[in-house]
Amino acid sequence: MLAEAAPEIAAQRAYLQAENGIKGLEILGANDVERAVDLFRRDGFVVIADVLTADQTAFLAAGCNEVASEVLALDATRNGNRGSHRYSFGGSSLTRSQLHRPEWQMMLDIPLVDTLVTAIFGSPHFALRAASGDFCLPGATGYQPLHSDVSDWRGPGVSPFSSFHDPRGQLTIRDLPCPYVCVNFLPQDVTRLNGPTRQIPGTQHSRIPIPSLEDEPEWMRLSTVCPAPAGAIMVRDVRAWHGGTPNVSDAMRAIPNLEFYAPWFHEPMVPGIAYADYQRLSERARYLTRFCVADSGAELRTGATLWAP
Repeated sequence: MLAEAAPEIAAQRAYLQAENGIKGLEILGANDVERAVDLFRRDGFVVIADVLTADQTAFLAAGCNEVASEVLALDATRNGNRGSHRYSFGGSSLTRSQLHRPEWQMMLDIPLVDTLVTAIFGSPHFALRAASGDFCLPGATGYQPLHSDVSDWRGPGVSPFSSFHDPRGQLTIRDLPCPYVCVNFLPQDVTRLNGPTRQIPGTQHSRIPIPSLEDEPEWMRLSTVCPAPAGAIMVRDVRAWHGGTPNVSDAMRAIPNLEFYAPWFHEPMVPGIAYADYQRLSERARYLTRFCVADSGAELRTGATLWAP
């Protein structure tokens, strides 16, 4: 076991088992959409249990394991592409997405997800940005720096994938309604030990600088979204500060996702699904992925990589 590999790992396990996790974390049921929207707007994230069935959870877990195996075959030293033993599903795909895989396509047709994202945006006319997520392995003993997944446009070559810019310098993307939602799906329990995501509540509108790892207070390191059950979803405003944490368990932790743009927000995108596969999706899924589909005559090159082009 990893805990027996070194005394410092055993000590880290014991500390995290005792202290890790947001105190009083509220995990909602699948029928409480109004409360979910309230918590999302207050904290920048919300967790809802029992969204996936047992069969859907198992199907998704198997897909995550298959993708991880393909990626790890390229990285014998486990350097990762988001830090040691830590990987992005999108960053490990030639398309920057896993939308070409049936497991991620399945997530497009979860009714509660559609209902909740519609309620957050106040409109059903949102669009998929990508189908991605991340996974971390035992041995990811460090912390990923806190960060936000979207920022203001500062110039070509500096922030080419951020589309909001106020030339008056008065508004930032943090002053706006939520422009971009990430829905993470849990194919396994997320525990205090297997790399739960840390979320700093209420930071989605904060303009103060995000602290470095050296300056981050201990309470933030322990502000993790756990424990949370397999089959749940974690819905995040990507502006909120978040980061990866140690996986000192004995198994991989995966959180595949779907990422959605608000109807009024858009950034440059690359195709993630071939036209023929797109045609086989449900009508609603085709609408959601309307900006992610390759042209009918184009060949979509898929496969694993350590660094997406």
